[in-house]
Amino acid sequence: MEFNGTFELEDTTVDEVWLALSDPVMIENALPGCQFLVPVEDEDVDFDALREEHGDRDVEPTSDPEVIANRAFEEGQTYATVIGISIGPVNPTFETVVTIDHREQPEMKASGEGSAGDSSFEMNAWMDLDGTDDGVEVDWRAEAEVFGRIASMGQRVINPAANQVVKRFFSSVQSEIRDREIADSEAIDADEGEVDETAAETEASNDGGIVDRILGRSRSN
Repeated sequence: MEFNGTFELEDTTVDEVWLALSDPVMIENALPGCQFLVPVEDEDVDFDALREEHGDRDVEPTSDPEVIANRAFEEGQTYATVIGISIGPVNPTFETVVTIDHREQPEMKASGEGSAGDSSFEMNAWMDLDGTDDGVEVDWRAEAEVFGRIASMGQRVINPAANQVVKRFFSSVQSEIRDREIADSEAIDADEGEVDETAAETEASNDGGIVDRILGRSRSN
């Protein structure tokens, strides 16, 4: 099965969108039905232990680039997540393992697999960001093999469910970016006139390294 689409995020930039999409906590909060999204050592995951450790956590997203850099998605890293989704008359909860195969602004590729009772899937997904006059266009594509009860429903049932999840996800991303802009603006107003020039220069220099880490690139780039 193949899925693809384009979503327009208004009044923002590629850097701002990439920063938001680099934050696993933001993804966790924006993805409908997601219980947690955490890095793991390998694909042999004890989901019961992860539920006990992370199931009730409440971690707020942040616009602080240093915080995001320290927890940003990493190329080659594997992540575990549990996601509930409604597909036709059923509501499976998938235990899912995802690996970030490629990550360098403005492109990301991930692969994963998940299972829920008598249903399972394997997936490859791609995302690309492109700046426009009005904001950022997100092109996404996924190739999936679906097995079990979910597969028997066919694409006429699965496609609308998948598109609805994607639409809700990017709408949440748009809201999160706007909330971050408001918070940053208020912080700047509060601190205006209080920043020492030398400290600002040092901070700008440090931010260069932080930004490189978030964007998934080396300083030589």
